[in-house]
Amino acid sequence: EQPPLGLEVAAEEAAASAGFRLTAVRREPAVRLQHGASGLEPLAWSEDHRVSVSTARSIAVLEQLSDVHSGGQDMVIHRTAVPAPAAACLLKVGPKKEVAECKEKFATSVDPTVSQTFMLDRVFNPEGKSLTPMRGFKYSSWSPLGCDANGRCLLAALTMDNRLTIHANLNRLQWVQLVDLTELYGERLFEAGYKLCKADSPCGELGDFPEFQRRHSMQAPVRMEWSGICTTQQVKHNNECRDVGSVLLAVLFENGNIAVWQFQLPFLGKESITSCNTIESGISSPSVLTWWEYEHSNRKMSGLIVGSAYGPVKILPVNLKAVKGYFTLRQPVVLWQEMDQLPVHSIKCIPLYHPYLKCSCNLVVAARGPYVFWCLLLISKAGLNVHNSHVTGLHSLPIVSMTADKQNGTVYTCSSDGKVRQLIPIFTDVALKFEHQLIKLSEVFGSVRTHGIAVSPCGAYLAVITTEGMANGLHPVNKNYQVQFVTLKTFEEAAAQLLESSVQNLFRQVDLTDLVRWKILKDKHIPQFLQEALDKKIESCGSTYFWRFKLFLLRILYQSMQKAPSEATWRPSHEDAKILISDSPGMGSTEDDQEEGTSKQASKQSLCDTGKGVDLDDTAEDSLHQSSDTGSREPMEEKLLEIQSQIEAVEMHLTREHMKRVLGEVYLHTWITENTSIPTRGVCDFLMSDDGYDDRTARVLIGHILKKMNKQTFPEHCSLCKEILPFTDRKQAVCSNGHIWLRCFLTYQSCQSLVYRRCLLHDSIARHPTPEDPEWIKRLLQGPCTFCDSPVF
Repeated sequence: EQPPLGLEVAAEEAAASAGFRLTAVRREPAVRLQHGASGLEPLAWSEDHRVSVSTARSIAVLEQLSDVHSGGQDMVIHRTAVPAPAAACLLKVGPKKEVAECKEKFATSVDPTVSQTFMLDRVFNPEGKSLTPMRGFKYSSWSPLGCDANGRCLLAALTMDNRLTIHANLNRLQWVQLVDLTELYGERLFEAGYKLCKADSPCGELGDFPEFQRRHSMQAPVRMEWSGICTTQQVKHNNECRDVGSVLLAVLFENGNIAVWQFQLPFLGKESITSCNTIESGISSPSVLTWWEYEHSNRKMSGLIVGSAYGPVKILPVNLKAVKGYFTLRQPVVLWQEMDQLPVHSIKCIPLYHPYLKCSCNLVVAARGPYVFWCLLLISKAGLNVHNSHVTGLHSLPIVSMTADKQNGTVYTCSSDGKVRQLIPIFTDVALKFEHQLIKLSEVFGSVRTHGIAVSPCGAYLAVITTEGMANGLHPVNKNYQVQFVTLKTFEEAAAQLLESSVQNLFRQVDLTDLVRWKILKDKHIPQFLQEALDKKIESCGSTYFWRFKLFLLRILYQSMQKAPSEATWRPSHEDAKILISDSPGMGSTEDDQEEGTSKQASKQSLCDTGKGVDLDDTAEDSLHQSSDTGSREPMEEKLLEIQSQIEAVEMHLTREHMKRVLGEVYLHTWITENTSIPTRGVCDFLMSDDGYDDRTARVLIGHILKKMNKQTFPEHCSLCKEILPFTDRKQAVCSNGHIWLRCFLTYQSCQSLVYRRCLLHDSIARHPTPEDPEWIKRLLQGPCTFCDSPVF
């Protein structure tokens, strides 16, 4: 056995000394919302570290960045918004003329059970008229990572007036609506005559009020949830099959039906929709749903867990056509059947590993009033085993929000009184039990009311929507909605998780890297045990992930050593540049003018000194301080130069490793003397130019490539002067006439265009793929940044 790393020992000692008690620490800044929070679960945290907040006018999106170019200790947040549509959503229940006549008929009906029901139902009257308009968002849901054109998450948004849309953030500053699913589903129902299948009995007339209600309830969404990414098989024109990624979106409607949309990835819009199937759940008054995805022995099973406002919870089978390796249930499975009038508010399904049975399992948790219902699902040779119970005594008020850390199964619940409970599942030989502890947000933020919580993907932070609580027994006059953050892990736990990560991607662990960044910026040094543990990892494992982690630490250390500017860099200077007229070109000067200018300057300086009240003792002390500052500045500058040289060395190592990968792709996908857009000869010469770089793998690969090139060089040419662009720098190319072109960090081709892409943290640039590029070059251009793992826009 290998001896434990110093970092793991430190984390274990810290946990033991704390008695496994969670210490929540406030993390600045608090983000103030422009409008009040809306919806039942207003907060959601995506896998690519964006927090969506449903409000009365828009969805505020807060993106967490682990900025290596900033020396501030606060969390770096990039803020955008998805605005609510200006026009109200009218569900398509028939021809426009007939619908208008029916509405007029129901509104003026002499039967009060018809007229009042119609006038007060906001599904029928989303525009409001005399009532307040239904603006804002009811729910938002993030897709898995890798669904949009940039390989990031899509956002499904449901408005208060039942409009379901999908949005993507393609250009970093603006959200684009890709498709309106409510409109598409309404058109499908209209074409099918509002029947789910052809065998159904013909529907009634629209003029009948029950039929009018039925057509609305069958297309009014309640919740929607994304599945995991699955693989489908697509048949080409030559009858060959290729694997294509797809994702499913399940939409739950008021009448209990579920529409399962299948999208081909990357999702670009209406043309990416593969199919839409409708399932009848048979649940009355449905309130929430989530996906059940079970994987064991390379077999995947899926289904939908649906909860009701009356209490029952059950799993429905979902038949996925042409999905590789997927299975489903033969019939629905009831997890809780009591109609106890405890509405199911939220459901989470967490995949876990059973330590006693040595197999995969699923933990289903549901918030029902002030209680948490849990269910352990196991698949054995006998079939599906179900263990369920309730956790009581958590809150004195109903649970308003619930979130779960899917990495370790920890569940967090909160009530409106500012109390958060952490539930840790512990397996037993029979089933499992929960250890829970209380997190009082009043001890962190003061007296607050909570409206929603969400945990970060790696469990480092908890985001909370708060407003002011009671002060001296009185409610606040105004409500200021804020999104605030508290830490759930210590620095030692975050660093240990980064070192032992199976993901090996810094961008997907931004919440953990932000904790490490905060610690280094505060202490202005990298802890010794972290350096030693990282060096051991680099020596034992040649993965570039640990080199990128080392580069991240060095960059943060460099920023911590920098002197903070006295004023904001964007603020203009109020000092005017003062020069003598005699110094300006083309102006004559005389000795009298110079003497007059000198005397004026001297008198002005004496007046300033008098106004400041400077005496001789003060000037002597200032001179002593300046001499001591200059003495301490020299070792600081030397340390900064040393860190800068280490950063350049790590960057060069990562560049060479990526160059080897690019050359490997060139060798595998090119014929003899084939010219590509990649400057192959320049990359080979750049790798061989350093005498100190001795990599046998690189030399053998370069030898094979040069033999295949058959003495051809295929140099790049400047598009302005047609001169040859030499490959002497990995970042830019300069021709003999001085024209400078930046190089793509993914293919090392010079970007000779005005439009190119850039890394999220502005580390590097990359060119756009062109239609002429072969598939293997397009795959290279889809890669993340080689320095920070960030996506490229």
